[in-house]
Amino acid sequence: MSALLALGEPGFHPFQSCRQLAQRGADLGEHLDAYGTEDDGRLFRTAKGGPYSSSACSYVWQEARALVFTDEQVRSPLATRPYDLRHAALSLWLNAGVPATEVAKRAGHSVEVLHRVYATCMEGQQERMNGKISSALDG
Repeated sequence: MSALLALGEPGFHPFQSCRQLAQRGADLGEHLDAYGTEDDGRLFRTAKGGPYSSSACSYVWQEARALVFTDEQVRSPLATRPYDLRHAALSLWLNAGVPATEVAKRAGHSVEVLHRVYATCMEGQQERMNGKISSALDG
């Protein structure tokens, strides 16, 4: 989790984070091999096999934030909800230069919705974009 949430933090290094994410993927694979999923695909379930309540999920999420974040980050709105990771991922993809059509497709959005919701994530990119335009014009 911390690898995803560290995006934009001082000292963030994308290749290190990719290695960390790859390890988490391997960990997830081992967990799936050992415990499997429910018939409906859920990974996490109660001792009786049912879904967790939203309040239980929220409690665990807040506990996890407290474990991996600094005190300042815990007090901030950073990844207040698990769904916030989706926003972080889509913003990362857009800032990395992935075409909006591809990001929208992966997110299940139209390009119009993607631009309306995520247009602000491109702030601070003007110099980079100007460089791309100049390069294209030069040739």
